[in-house]
Amino acid sequence: MDAAATASLIRSSVLPRKTSDNGAGSMFLTASGPGFTRSGPGRQLRFRQNAFARFSRPLQSSSAKTRRSVVVRAAASDDASSSSAAKPIAPLQLQSPAGQFLSQILVTHPHLVPAAVEQQLEQLQTDRDSEGQNKDASSVPGTDIVLYRRIAELKENERRRTLEEILYALVVQKFMEANVSLVPSITPSSSDPSGRVDTWPTKADKLEKLHSSEMYEMIHNHLALILGPRMGDLASVAQISKLRVGQVYAASVMYGYFLKRVDQRFQLEKSMKILPGSVSDDGSKTSVEQQPENVTFQAVSSHPEVGSFAGGVSAKGFGSEIKPSRLRTYVMSFDSETLQRYATIRSREAVGIIEKHTEALFGKPEIVISPDGTVDSSKDEQIKISFGGMKRLVLEAVTFGSFLWDVESHVDARYHFVLN
Repeated sequence: MDAAATASLIRSSVLPRKTSDNGAGSMFLTASGPGFTRSGPGRQLRFRQNAFARFSRPLQSSSAKTRRSVVVRAAASDDASSSSAAKPIAPLQLQSPAGQFLSQILVTHPHLVPAAVEQQLEQLQTDRDSEGQNKDASSVPGTDIVLYRRIAELKENERRRTLEEILYALVVQKFMEANVSLVPSITPSSSDPSGRVDTWPTKADKLEKLHSSEMYEMIHNHLALILGPRMGDLASVAQISKLRVGQVYAASVMYGYFLKRVDQRFQLEKSMKILPGSVSDDGSKTSVEQQPENVTFQAVSSHPEVGSFAGGVSAKGFGSEIKPSRLRTYVMSFDSETLQRYATIRSREAVGIIEKHTEALFGKPEIVISPDGTVDSSKDEQIKISFGGMKRLVLEAVTFGSFLWDVESHVDARYHFVLN
């Protein structure tokens, strides 16, 4: 399929109405609470071979749909030689028709993803406007209000799922533009006799260059917090709880989202030369030791969406072991209310993406709550991973959160969904 045909397909595609909203909570979102889903396989980003056909002909019955699927191969050329087997482009499988459509565009013509997204957002806006008109018609006598509300709820769930997958596709595209492949679902490698899971390329240098110098200082401090003295011994291998690693990953996504939000404001004020007087060139006027211990980390990890994400991350020594930085000093100039606001994810869709991506990467571990209310870790899966692999995971997670902030802002400017 050439570029002209693909562009034509983008312009002519429409969104089918079939959906099934999954309301199950994430293991990493609710690792310390009740209502866990007991099991579930990791999901991978795949697309059906008839994804384009869905947009060019009427929907078929579920029994007539093909069950065949093909694995999306990674686009990065430097990773292609690492394995002859097909590699998924991302761990999460996009399920909506729009998501499957974008999955195929990501592989065949990734430069056309923005145009495809624009078309899908226009369709979502049309659907929402039509829903508003129908809501006015519901006041007519004889209208079944209960049935109407249920239909409206289902349609809203469908739009939310479609919007989540649009956000995810845009995040994946940003990784592709940076020539960095996402880590696949975490499973022991059959090619490594030791059973290590981290057989993926490190890409640390490329990931580090995706952030401003001030933001990377904070990311380096975050790595020091997690890896501790092992920062200089990345070749060592440790056996770690898979759930714990998942919690660290999810907390790092949240931290990256927070850092990008703060850094965007910092860079703006820096360019306008209106930074607070306490933020000197080297950040020395406001020392780290003078601030409350681990206040930044607590702000990111304490709000409802991320509280249990950070269950595997210890903030001990955060205030005394990290290096001073201009961005950290700038953050410390915020009052508690501003700091908490900046640490909060703005949309339910972004929360859903973090939840689903983390579960697709690490799976849904079996969680058992003991009678005294604590988590029984006896059935927690243990994995072998090097500290270099942990560094790669944390850098990817922080970058994922940073990209998520970018695409959330981009999409909201075209289809308003952010509440605050």
